[in-house]
Amino acid sequence: MSPIDPQDFFHDPLESLERLLSQFDNQGVIIGGIAVSLLGQARFTEDLDAMVLLSIDEIPHFLEAAKSEGIEPRIAQADDFARRNRVLLLRHVASQTDIDISLGILPFEQEMVARSQVYEIDQALKIHLPTPEDLIIMKAIAHRPKDLLDIQGIIGNHPDLDRARIQDWVTQFAELLERPELWEDIAGWLQ
Repeated sequence: MSPIDPQDFFHDPLESLERLLSQFDNQGVIIGGIAVSLLGQARFTEDLDAMVLLSIDEIPHFLEAAKSEGIEPRIAQADDFARRNRVLLLRHVASQTDIDISLGILPFEQEMVARSQVYEIDQALKIHLPTPEDLIIMKAIAHRPKDLLDIQGIIGNHPDLDRARIQDWVTQFAELLERPELWEDIAGWLQ
């Protein structure tokens, strides 16, 4: 049984979010605490996070489609905020669940969507998740203490990880961001 029970608080907002992503050719994945709970170790999360490949020009259409799924902006001028910060701050109205949607554009994000896998929560709900490797890469870049704990949980559940892929992408981001600790802090766990 998965760590997320079908009667869980997130079932309805996840279902709405997944339907929304399907309207955009499934060019998105569920990330954050839900993905970590399914691919690593169950942990508490208060919101839903997703990444979708979406151009700035598509934001109004995306917001209109979100509204049809009961998902609305939780801040004024959400489209302007998204244009500046590449994140949509939304809320599933019925459950009052916050949903943060990062707007992807990078080659890594494109690969992550192409490599995504469908995870079955129950017969009625299937969601798109990144591979364990890609979730580790995202968590290594975010690099908060909870992200490092999440990485350890994912590694523990997936002994056959593509370590070369993780190292390649994390070291590229570490060089680009001039933050060698992005790789150095996790390298030992992947040996």
